Amino acid sequence: MRWLTLYARSRQIPASLAALLISAVTVWALTRDGGGEPADPRLPALVLAAGAMAASVGLSGQDPALDRTAAIRWVPRRAAHVLLAGAVVAATLLTVQTLGESMATTAFVVRDSAGLMGLAALGAALSGGHYAWTLPFAWLAFSFFAPPSTGVPMQVATWMLLPPGTAAGTWTALTLTVVGTAAYALAGPRR
Repeated sequence: MRWLTLYARSRQIPASLAALLISAVTVWALTRDGGGEPADPRLPALVLAAGAMAASVGLSGQDPALDRTAAIRWVPRRAAHVLLAGAVVAATLLTVQTLGESMATTAFVVRDSAGLMGLAALGAALSGGHYAWTLPFAWLAFSFFAPPSTGVPMQVATWMLLPPGTAAGTWTALTLTVVGTAAYALAGPRR
């Protein structure tokens, strides 16, 4: 077997892709029947968070001792894993949108998928791959139930529901992407 196939299997990528596709088909069915409104950012944010949470399971390997003894450099591979997972999550939602009703703009999808994958990577660095999903889940839950954003601190807290082009939302997502990816790439998942 080639190293890429082994890496994908050890990181549970097939299972993550299956979970992502199931959530995408569910959203397609909901929007096709008129279940979602195009102006409501909660449904696309929920889909992107579900994708990031599904991908976060693979942010740690099966055997930590085996990962530590590998003769390859993990930093670029870990960073590429996070960035590629964010791109796949975004591409899945954008593909589903072409089949049904448009739920969000491309800028919204790219910003939220990048920020959520950075948040998942930060969760993996802090809590390990098995609990990396908790940070995106907690932030999404807070955003859903938080009061309307009136000031900058509340805009930072609800960044994933803000319209694209909002400075607080864009900078928060960018910061989470950079910090989360760097922490995961350099430190790896917590053991």
